[in-house]
Amino acid sequence: MKRITRWALSLMACASLATAGAAELRIGVMTTLSGAQAVPGVDMRDGIELAVKQLSGKVGGQPTRLIVADDQFNPGAAKQIAERLVKKDKVQVLTGIIYSNILLAAAPVALENGNVYLSSNAGPSQYAGAQCDSGFFSVSWQNDAVHEAAGKYAQDRDYKRVILVAPNYPAGRDATTGFKRFFKGEVVEELYPKLGQLDFAVEIARLREQKPDVVYFFLPGGMGINFTKQYRAAGISDKTRLLTSQFSADQDTFAASGDAMLGIYNTGHWSTDTDTAPSREFVAGFEKTYGRLPSFYASQGYDAIMMIDAAVRAAGGNADDPVALRKALAESRFKSVRGKFSLGPNRFPVQDFFVRVVSRDSKGRLYNKTESLVLSNHADAYGAACTQK
Repeated sequence: MKRITRWALSLMACASLATAGAAELRIGVMTTLSGAQAVPGVDMRDGIELAVKQLSGKVGGQPTRLIVADDQFNPGAAKQIAERLVKKDKVQVLTGIIYSNILLAAAPVALENGNVYLSSNAGPSQYAGAQCDSGFFSVSWQNDAVHEAAGKYAQDRDYKRVILVAPNYPAGRDATTGFKRFFKGEVVEELYPKLGQLDFAVEIARLREQKPDVVYFFLPGGMGINFTKQYRAAGISDKTRLLTSQFSADQDTFAASGDAMLGIYNTGHWSTDTDTAPSREFVAGFEKTYGRLPSFYASQGYDAIMMIDAAVRAAGGNADDPVALRKALAESRFKSVRGKFSLGPNRFPVQDFFVRVVSRDSKGRLYNKTESLVLSNHADAYGAACTQK
Protein backbone atom coordinates (compact mmCIF):
# COMPACT_ATOMS: atom_id res chain seq x y z
CA MET A 1 0.00 0.00 0.00
CA LYS A 2 2.95 2.31 0.46
CA ARG A 3 4.36 1.86 -2.99
CA ILE A 4 6.85 4.57 -3.96
CA THR A 5 7.70 5.10 -7.61
CA ARG A 6 11.14 4.92 -9.17
CA TRP A 7 10.98 8.72 -9.27
CA ALA A 8 11.00 8.98 -5.49
CA LEU A 9 14.78 9.26 -5.36
CA SER A 10 15.21 11.13 -8.63
CA LEU A 11 16.11 14.42 -7.01
CA MET A 12 17.43 13.30 -3.64
CA ALA A 13 20.91 13.99 -4.93
CA CYS A 14 20.05 17.65 -4.56
CA ALA A 15 20.58 17.23 -0.83
CA SER A 16 24.28 16.75 -1.48
CA LEU A 17 24.41 20.39 -2.52
CA ALA A 18 23.84 21.41 1.07
CA THR A 19 26.44 23.50 2.79
CA ALA A 20 27.16 23.25 6.50
CA GLY A 21 24.16 24.42 8.50
CA ALA A 22 21.87 24.79 5.47
CA ALA A 23 18.29 23.65 6.01
CA GLU A 24 16.83 21.00 3.74
CA LEU A 25 13.47 21.65 2.12
CA ARG A 26 11.45 18.45 1.77
CA ILE A 27 8.47 18.45 -0.58
CA GLY A 28 6.15 15.46 -0.72
CA VAL A 29 4.72 14.96 -4.21
CA MET A 30 1.84 12.51 -4.11
CA THR A 31 0.06 12.01 -7.42
CA THR A 32 -1.54 9.30 -9.56
CA LEU A 33 1.17 7.44 -11.50
CA SER A 34 -0.43 4.07 -12.27
CA GLY A 35 -3.63 2.83 -13.88
CA ALA A 36 -5.99 4.36 -16.44
CA GLN A 37 -6.18 7.71 -14.61
CA ALA A 38 -2.40 8.22 -14.38
CA VAL A 39 -1.73 10.45 -17.40
CA PRO A 40 -2.44 13.77 -15.58
CA GLY A 41 -0.26 12.62 -12.67
CA VAL A 42 2.69 11.98 -14.95
CA ASP A 43 2.41 15.51 -16.33
CA MET A 44 2.07 16.90 -12.81
CA ARG A 45 5.24 15.13 -11.69
CA ASP A 46 7.15 16.23 -14.78
CA GLY A 47 6.16 19.88 -14.34
CA ILE A 48 7.27 19.80 -10.71
CA GLU A 49 10.60 18.15 -11.50
CA LEU A 50 11.28 20.61 -14.33
CA ALA A 51 10.79 23.57 -11.98
CA VAL A 52 13.20 22.12 -9.41
CA LYS A 53 15.72 21.44 -12.17
CA GLN A 54 15.47 25.03 -13.42
CA LEU A 55 16.07 26.20 -9.85
CA SER A 56 19.28 24.11 -9.78
CA GLY A 57 17.83 21.81 -7.13
CA LYS A 58 17.35 24.63 -4.63
CA VAL A 59 13.77 25.75 -4.06
CA GLY A 60 13.74 28.97 -2.05
CA GLY A 61 17.53 28.84 -2.16
CA GLN A 62 17.52 25.71 0.00
CA PRO A 63 18.80 22.24 -0.93
CA THR A 64 15.61 20.43 -1.92
CA ARG A 65 14.49 16.83 -1.71
CA LEU A 66 11.43 15.76 -3.68
CA ILE A 67 9.81 12.56 -2.41
CA VAL A 68 7.47 11.34 -5.14
CA ALA A 69 4.80 8.75 -4.37
CA ASP A 70 2.07 7.02 -6.36
CA ASP A 71 -1.32 7.39 -4.65
CA GLN A 72 -2.55 4.48 -6.82
CA PHE A 73 -5.86 6.34 -7.38
CA ASN A 74 -6.88 4.90 -4.03
CA PRO A 75 -8.02 7.11 -1.09
CA GLY A 76 -7.04 4.51 1.52
CA ALA A 77 -3.55 4.12 0.12
CA ALA A 78 -3.24 7.90 -0.24
CA LYS A 79 -3.97 8.46 3.45
CA GLN A 80 -1.31 5.94 4.47
CA ILE A 81 1.24 7.47 2.10
CA ALA A 82 0.48 10.95 3.39
CA GLU A 83 1.09 9.75 6.95
CA ARG A 84 4.48 8.37 5.95
CA LEU A 85 5.46 11.52 4.07
CA VAL A 86 4.43 13.81 6.92
CA LYS A 87 5.43 11.80 9.99
CA LYS A 88 8.42 9.79 8.79
CA ASP A 89 9.89 11.80 5.93
CA LYS A 90 9.05 15.10 7.68
CA VAL A 91 8.01 16.97 4.54
CA GLN A 92 7.18 20.62 5.15
CA VAL A 93 4.89 20.85 2.11
CA LEU A 94 2.65 18.24 0.51
CA THR A 95 1.42 18.75 -3.06
CA GLY A 96 0.67 17.02 -6.37
CA ILE A 97 -2.75 15.36 -5.91
CA ILE A 98 -4.91 15.25 -9.04
CA TYR A 99 -8.28 13.94 -7.83
CA SER A 100 -10.56 15.46 -5.20
CA ASN A 101 -11.46 12.17 -3.53
CA ILE A 102 -7.75 11.48 -3.04
CA LEU A 103 -7.13 14.98 -1.68
CA LEU A 104 -10.01 14.74 0.81
CA ALA A 105 -8.43 11.57 2.21
CA ALA A 106 -4.81 12.76 2.31
CA ALA A 107 -4.75 16.53 2.92
CA PRO A 108 -6.14 16.29 6.50
CA VAL A 109 -3.04 14.30 7.49
CA ALA A 110 -0.80 17.24 6.58
CA LEU A 111 -3.10 19.91 7.98
CA GLU A 112 -3.70 18.18 11.32
CA ASN A 113 0.07 17.86 11.72
CA GLY A 114 0.55 21.61 11.19
CA ASN A 115 2.03 21.23 7.71
CA VAL A 116 1.11 23.03 4.50
CA TYR A 117 -0.95 21.41 1.77
CA LEU A 118 -0.49 23.27 -1.53
CA SER A 119 -2.98 22.02 -4.08
CA SER A 120 -1.56 21.94 -7.58
CA ASN A 121 -4.83 20.63 -9.00
CA ALA A 122 -7.89 19.42 -7.05
CA GLY A 123 -9.96 22.21 -5.48
CA PRO A 124 -12.89 20.68 -3.59
CA SER A 125 -15.53 23.07 -2.28
CA GLN A 126 -15.04 21.67 1.23
CA TYR A 127 -11.74 23.54 1.58
CA ALA A 128 -12.93 26.71 -0.15
CA GLY A 129 -15.76 27.68 2.21
CA ALA A 130 -16.68 27.21 5.84
CA GLN A 131 -14.25 24.30 6.26
CA CYS A 132 -11.25 26.24 4.95
CA ASP A 133 -7.95 25.71 6.73
CA SER A 134 -5.12 28.18 7.26
CA GLY A 135 -2.65 25.56 6.03
CA PHE A 136 -4.49 24.82 2.77
CA PHE A 137 -3.45 26.79 -0.33
CA SER A 138 -4.29 26.37 -3.99
CA VAL A 139 -2.22 27.32 -7.02
CA SER A 140 -4.80 25.92 -9.45
CA TRP A 141 -8.52 26.79 -9.02
CA GLN A 142 -11.57 25.85 -7.01
CA ASN A 143 -13.32 22.93 -8.72
CA ASP A 144 -16.43 24.87 -9.74
CA ALA A 145 -14.57 27.74 -11.40
CA VAL A 146 -13.51 26.19 -14.73
CA HIS A 147 -17.06 24.88 -15.16
CA GLU A 148 -18.53 28.25 -14.25
CA ALA A 149 -16.61 29.63 -17.23
CA ALA A 150 -18.15 26.94 -19.44
CA GLY A 151 -21.64 27.76 -18.14
CA LYS A 152 -21.02 31.45 -18.84
CA TYR A 153 -19.84 30.63 -22.38
CA ALA A 154 -22.93 28.47 -23.03
CA GLN A 155 -25.17 31.23 -21.69
CA ASP A 156 -23.46 33.87 -23.84
CA ARG A 157 -23.93 31.64 -26.90
CA ASP A 158 -27.65 31.44 -26.09
CA TYR A 159 -27.82 27.66 -25.93
CA LYS A 160 -31.24 26.61 -24.63
CA ARG A 161 -31.02 22.92 -23.66
CA VAL A 162 -28.01 21.15 -22.14
CA ILE A 163 -27.17 17.69 -20.83
CA LEU A 164 -24.40 17.46 -18.22
CA VAL A 165 -22.09 14.44 -17.91
CA ALA A 166 -19.69 14.14 -14.97
CA PRO A 167 -18.29 11.38 -12.70
CA ASN A 168 -20.14 10.61 -9.50
CA TYR A 169 -17.53 11.95 -7.03
CA PRO A 170 -16.91 15.33 -5.34
CA ALA A 171 -15.29 17.10 -8.30
CA GLY A 172 -18.03 15.80 -10.61
CA ARG A 173 -20.73 17.32 -8.41
CA ASP A 174 -18.71 20.56 -8.15
CA ALA A 175 -18.50 20.60 -11.96
CA THR A 176 -22.24 20.48 -12.56
CA THR A 177 -22.87 22.93 -9.72
CA GLY A 178 -20.41 25.37 -11.25
CA PHE A 179 -21.87 25.09 -14.75
CA LYS A 180 -25.43 25.64 -13.53
CA ARG A 181 -24.38 28.69 -11.51
CA PHE A 182 -23.88 30.63 -14.77
CA PHE A 183 -26.08 28.77 -17.28
CA LYS A 184 -29.71 29.84 -17.10
CA GLY A 185 -31.19 27.62 -19.81
CA GLU A 186 -32.79 24.20 -19.37
CA VAL A 187 -30.68 21.38 -17.92
CA VAL A 188 -32.44 18.45 -19.58
CA GLU A 189 -30.60 15.77 -17.65
CA GLU A 190 -27.54 15.19 -15.45
CA LEU A 191 -25.67 11.92 -16.01
CA TYR A 192 -23.21 10.68 -13.38
CA PRO A 193 -21.16 7.68 -14.54
CA LYS A 194 -18.89 5.93 -12.05
CA LEU A 195 -15.45 7.49 -11.63
CA GLY A 196 -13.06 5.56 -13.87
CA GLN A 197 -15.81 4.25 -16.18
CA LEU A 198 -14.64 3.76 -19.77
CA ASP A 199 -17.76 2.51 -21.60
CA PHE A 200 -20.37 5.20 -22.23
CA ALA A 201 -22.92 3.35 -24.37
CA VAL A 202 -25.75 4.05 -21.91
CA GLU A 203 -24.94 7.75 -21.60
CA ILE A 204 -24.54 8.24 -25.35
CA ALA A 205 -27.89 6.54 -25.94
CA ARG A 206 -29.50 9.13 -23.64
CA LEU A 207 -27.81 11.96 -25.53
CA ARG A 208 -29.13 10.61 -28.82
CA GLU A 209 -32.67 10.42 -27.44
CA GLN A 210 -32.76 13.86 -25.84
CA LYS A 211 -31.08 15.82 -28.67
CA PRO A 212 -29.85 18.78 -26.56
CA ASP A 213 -28.29 21.90 -28.04
CA VAL A 214 -25.08 21.19 -26.16
CA VAL A 215 -23.51 18.37 -24.17
CA TYR A 216 -21.21 19.59 -21.43
CA PHE A 217 -18.92 16.88 -20.09
CA PHE A 218 -16.34 16.78 -17.34
CA LEU A 219 -14.57 13.43 -17.63
CA PRO A 220 -10.90 13.54 -16.61
CA GLY A 221 -8.11 11.32 -17.93
CA GLY A 222 -9.04 8.14 -19.78
CA MET A 223 -12.74 8.79 -19.20
CA GLY A 224 -12.76 11.86 -21.45
CA ILE A 225 -10.69 10.15 -24.13
CA ASN A 226 -13.07 7.20 -24.37
CA PHE A 227 -16.21 9.32 -24.17
CA THR A 228 -15.09 11.59 -27.01
CA LYS A 229 -14.13 8.69 -29.27
CA GLN A 230 -17.38 6.84 -28.57
CA TYR A 231 -19.43 10.00 -29.06
CA ARG A 232 -17.82 10.67 -32.45
CA ALA A 233 -18.28 7.04 -33.50
CA ALA A 234 -21.98 7.22 -32.59
CA GLY A 235 -22.56 9.77 -35.36
CA ILE A 236 -24.71 12.10 -33.26
CA SER A 237 -25.97 15.10 -35.22
CA ASP A 238 -23.63 18.07 -35.55
CA LYS A 239 -26.53 20.17 -34.28
CA THR A 240 -25.51 19.03 -30.80
CA ARG A 241 -22.38 20.89 -29.73
CA LEU A 242 -19.78 19.19 -27.54
CA LEU A 243 -18.43 21.51 -24.87
CA THR A 244 -15.98 20.62 -22.13
CA SER A 245 -13.24 21.99 -19.91
CA GLN A 246 -9.46 21.71 -19.90
CA PHE A 247 -9.79 18.51 -17.87
CA SER A 248 -11.00 16.56 -20.89
CA ALA A 249 -9.32 18.39 -23.77
CA ASP A 250 -5.66 19.18 -23.19
CA GLN A 251 -2.19 17.89 -24.05
CA ASP A 252 -2.50 14.94 -21.66
CA THR A 253 -5.39 13.52 -23.73
CA PHE A 254 -4.49 14.47 -27.31
CA ALA A 255 -2.06 11.63 -28.02
CA ALA A 256 -4.67 9.01 -27.18
CA SER A 257 -7.74 10.81 -28.52
CA GLY A 258 -6.31 11.99 -31.84
CA ASP A 259 -8.62 13.86 -34.19
CA ALA A 260 -11.67 13.04 -32.06
CA MET A 261 -10.79 16.15 -30.01
CA LEU A 262 -10.27 18.47 -32.99
CA GLY A 263 -12.65 21.43 -32.94
CA ILE A 264 -13.90 20.90 -29.38
CA TYR A 265 -14.42 24.11 -27.42
CA ASN A 266 -13.33 24.07 -23.81
CA THR A 267 -12.60 26.44 -20.95
CA GLY A 268 -9.38 26.88 -19.00
CA HIS A 269 -7.05 29.36 -17.34
CA TRP A 270 -3.86 28.67 -19.34
CA SER A 271 -2.73 27.20 -22.65
CA THR A 272 0.56 26.58 -24.42
CA ASP A 273 -0.08 29.79 -26.41
CA THR A 274 -0.37 31.96 -23.28
CA ASP A 275 1.83 34.95 -24.05
CA THR A 276 3.78 35.61 -20.85
CA ALA A 277 7.55 35.36 -20.34
CA PRO A 278 7.26 32.66 -17.62
CA SER A 279 4.92 30.63 -19.83
CA ARG A 280 7.19 30.81 -22.86
CA GLU A 281 10.17 29.74 -20.73
CA PHE A 282 8.16 26.89 -19.20
CA VAL A 283 6.79 25.56 -22.50
CA ALA A 284 10.22 25.67 -24.17
CA GLY A 285 11.89 23.98 -21.21
CA PHE A 286 9.24 21.29 -20.94
CA GLU A 287 9.34 20.47 -24.65
CA LYS A 288 13.15 20.33 -24.62
CA THR A 289 13.23 18.08 -21.55
CA TYR A 290 10.36 15.71 -22.30
CA GLY A 291 9.87 15.95 -26.07
CA ARG A 292 6.19 16.93 -25.86
CA LEU A 293 4.04 19.97 -25.16
CA PRO A 294 2.93 20.38 -21.54
CA SER A 295 -0.64 20.12 -20.32
CA PHE A 296 -2.17 22.54 -17.85
CA TYR A 297 -1.49 19.90 -15.16
CA ALA A 298 2.23 20.30 -15.81
CA SER A 299 1.91 24.08 -15.73
CA GLN A 300 0.24 23.91 -12.31
CA GLY A 301 2.93 21.63 -10.93
CA TYR A 302 5.53 24.05 -12.22
CA ASP A 303 3.70 27.00 -10.66
CA ALA A 304 3.42 25.15 -7.35
CA ILE A 305 7.20 24.91 -7.07
CA MET A 306 7.66 28.53 -8.10
CA MET A 307 5.11 29.59 -5.49
CA ILE A 308 6.97 27.59 -2.81
CA ASP A 309 10.27 29.05 -4.03
CA ALA A 310 9.06 32.62 -3.56
CA ALA A 311 7.47 31.83 -0.18
CA VAL A 312 10.53 30.13 1.29
CA ARG A 313 12.70 33.05 0.20
CA ALA A 314 10.23 35.49 1.78
CA ALA A 315 10.32 33.43 4.98
CA GLY A 316 14.07 33.87 5.17
CA GLY A 317 14.78 30.34 3.97
CA ASN A 318 13.18 28.78 7.05
CA ALA A 319 10.61 26.29 5.77
CA ASP A 320 10.44 24.75 9.25
CA ASP A 321 8.54 27.79 10.55
CA PRO A 322 4.94 27.01 9.53
CA VAL A 323 3.62 30.43 10.55
CA ALA A 324 6.17 32.31 8.43
CA LEU A 325 5.71 29.91 5.52
CA ARG A 326 1.91 30.25 5.56
CA LYS A 327 2.15 34.04 5.70
CA ALA A 328 4.54 34.10 2.74
CA LEU A 329 2.39 31.70 0.70
CA ALA A 330 -0.67 33.85 1.34
CA GLU A 331 1.12 36.80 -0.25
CA SER A 332 1.83 34.63 -3.36
CA ARG A 333 4.68 36.75 -4.71
CA PHE A 334 5.70 34.69 -7.70
CA LYS A 335 5.43 34.97 -11.46
CA SER A 336 2.79 32.50 -12.61
CA VAL A 337 2.90 31.09 -16.13
CA ARG A 338 -0.69 32.30 -16.56
CA GLY A 339 0.19 35.96 -15.87
CA LYS A 340 -1.63 37.89 -13.16
CA PHE A 341 -2.29 35.79 -10.09
CA SER A 342 -3.55 36.47 -6.59
CA LEU A 343 -5.27 34.58 -3.80
CA GLY A 344 -8.72 35.24 -2.39
CA PRO A 345 -9.63 35.20 1.31
CA ASN A 346 -9.87 31.39 1.23
CA ARG A 347 -6.38 31.11 -0.35
CA PHE A 348 -7.78 29.97 -3.69
CA PRO A 349 -6.76 31.82 -6.89
CA VAL A 350 -8.45 34.87 -8.34
CA GLN A 351 -7.76 34.66 -12.07
CA ASP A 352 -8.96 34.85 -15.67
CA PHE A 353 -10.66 32.03 -17.58
CA PHE A 354 -10.75 31.64 -21.35
CA VAL A 355 -12.53 29.62 -24.00
CA ARG A 356 -10.14 27.61 -26.18
CA VAL A 357 -10.65 25.44 -29.24
CA VAL A 358 -8.64 22.32 -30.06
CA SER A 359 -6.66 23.17 -33.21
CA ARG A 360 -3.43 22.30 -35.02
CA ASP A 361 -0.25 24.32 -34.65
CA SER A 362 2.31 25.07 -37.37
CA LYS A 363 3.86 21.63 -36.80
CA GLY A 364 0.53 19.85 -37.18
CA ARG A 365 0.22 19.08 -33.47
CA LEU A 366 -3.02 19.38 -31.56
CA TYR A 367 -3.11 22.26 -29.10
CA ASN A 368 -5.64 24.61 -27.52
CA LYS A 369 -5.90 27.91 -29.35
CA THR A 370 -7.05 30.63 -26.97
CA GLU A 371 -10.16 32.27 -28.41
CA SER A 372 -11.49 34.80 -25.93
CA LEU A 373 -11.76 35.85 -22.29
CA VAL A 374 -14.86 34.46 -20.53
CA LEU A 375 -14.41 35.45 -16.86
CA SER A 376 -12.02 38.16 -15.65
CA ASN A 377 -10.46 38.27 -12.16
CA HIS A 378 -12.82 35.49 -11.19
CA ALA A 379 -13.06 34.40 -7.57
CA ASP A 380 -14.89 31.24 -6.53
CA ALA A 381 -18.33 31.26 -4.93
CA TYR A 382 -17.23 29.96 -1.52
CA GLY A 383 -14.64 32.47 -0.33
CA ALA A 384 -17.05 34.62 1.65
CA ALA A 385 -17.81 31.65 3.93
CA CYS A 386 -14.13 31.23 4.86
CA THR A 387 -13.55 33.08 8.12
CA GLN A 388 -10.26 31.50 9.16
CA LYS A 389 -7.39 33.99 9.11
